[in-house]
Amino acid sequence: MTSLEDRFLPRLGVNMALVAVGALLFSLSFSSFVSKWGWFPLAYIALIPVFVLVHRSNWAEVFFYGFLYGFVTYALHNYWLTGFHPLALIVVPLIYATYFLVVFPLLKLADTLAPRYGYLLQSAIWLAYEYFRTQGFLGYSYGIIGYTQYLFVPLVGLASLTGVWGVSLLVVFPSAYLGNAVKNGLGGIGEFVSRNRIAAVVWVVCFVAAIGYGAAARVDYSDAPTWRVALIQQNSDPWVGGQQAYQRSLDISTRLSREALAEDPDVEVVVWSETSVVPPIDFHFRHRTSRDSYELVEQLLRFLETQDVPYVIGNSSARLLRDERGELERVDYNAVIVYADGEFSEPYRKTHLVPFTEHFPYRRQLPWLHDLLIEYGSNHWGTGQEYTVFELDGVRFSTPICFEDTFGYISREFVRNGAEVIVNLTNDLWSKSVAASMQHMQMAVFRAAETRRSVVRSTNGGMTTIIDPNGRITDIYPPFVEGYLIGDVPVFTEAWTLYLEWGDWFAWMMVGLAVLGLLAAIVAAILRRE
Repeated sequence: MTSLEDRFLPRLGVNMALVAVGALLFSLSFSSFVSKWGWFPLAYIALIPVFVLVHRSNWAEVFFYGFLYGFVTYALHNYWLTGFHPLALIVVPLIYATYFLVVFPLLKLADTLAPRYGYLLQSAIWLAYEYFRTQGFLGYSYGIIGYTQYLFVPLVGLASLTGVWGVSLLVVFPSAYLGNAVKNGLGGIGEFVSRNRIAAVVWVVCFVAAIGYGAAARVDYSDAPTWRVALIQQNSDPWVGGQQAYQRSLDISTRLSREALAEDPDVEVVVWSETSVVPPIDFHFRHRTSRDSYELVEQLLRFLETQDVPYVIGNSSARLLRDERGELERVDYNAVIVYADGEFSEPYRKTHLVPFTEHFPYRRQLPWLHDLLIEYGSNHWGTGQEYTVFELDGVRFSTPICFEDTFGYISREFVRNGAEVIVNLTNDLWSKSVAASMQHMQMAVFRAAETRRSVVRSTNGGMTTIIDPNGRITDIYPPFVEGYLIGDVPVFTEAWTLYLEWGDWFAWMMVGLAVLGLLAAIVAAILRRE
């Protein structure tokens, strides 16, 4: 018994240490509780503990360690979810723990069946995992490792070809390579590097080429026209406090707008954040079902009638639609509406909703969970269908709402529909976390690089930002304070990228390589046994 304990406990201790170190390195690579900007060089080694752990684990253990790594990593990375609800810090890590129940065994399979070149297959598997977890109802982009490089502007430029996925591959490969080099102990590094030096050289060449491409393909927008914007950051969450909160958000937004325009009369558009006005403007003018809401909307209209510039306003939208029984039912949407020349536009209605908090498609199958989500404050919206492009004074722009700018395909569709500027409206104030706001903004940087269009972010708490078509942050407003950011946004339309043309082709290529590589390894293993 003592002998078993002597063998088991040290092994368990090492494996648990690998889980802890791996989770910590991953989290610190991004904006975190330690560093506002994140330590992006750590990302290149952050997954070494993962590949070592996969190798050390037997088939009975690999599922457990995958589950544990997924849970601990996302509990650290998304610790700020407690700002929404304490249960969120359990639900999201549990989802990722479940994902890693699948990912770790696949990594183990590659390690077992292709011991010499398994790191190549493991890199493709990791990229396939990153892509698939952004899809469907549970799609969630936080934690894609390529996003750690948002400050490395030349490398970010690669996204115009491959999306964020090419950057992720360049970041993941060193961890897979070095993890396999040390998986049998430090003494085996020399032999491993000697046998696999060509792969290392190829990565260095690709990395240098990517940086070279990013520098050479940098667009010159100095001759492009500019759009002078005022981005209002009211530092007030309109969803906390009912009608009084609605009123407070409106009062702050109108006051700050007056101050911004007094400071700079050349401002061409004022942008308010996501649902800065909660009561649906269009609905309450037509139906007037709530006196308080109607009076708030009327107050907003009186203010807008005094303004000489257009306003882009985050607002909820509502329509009366007939349900399956033919009865009228009110459907609410998270939306953006534009006021110009005395009129409101048709709203843009959010097309990709946040799972659980904004959207739950399994109401019939799981009514108890649906009711629980509503009880704990979820506000389920209808799903928009149009990729709307607005136009003001010749500038065509689209308005992804909140976490819609974390998905490359949405901004891609807007630009393909004619958008010249991406204007994101966000409410991240609920998180009470600079790290959460920074992690969100990091992803927006890649939307600019992928499309070669300027990205503007107007948030109620942070990060209110202007990003140029190269993915460079040109201006940023301090988080969680009242104020406004005035800046000139390049309206650059001269570049058309491979990402705009082909979308997530690189991610699908990695998926294909992962599948074909695993199948080839399985067939080779079977043939060796015969």
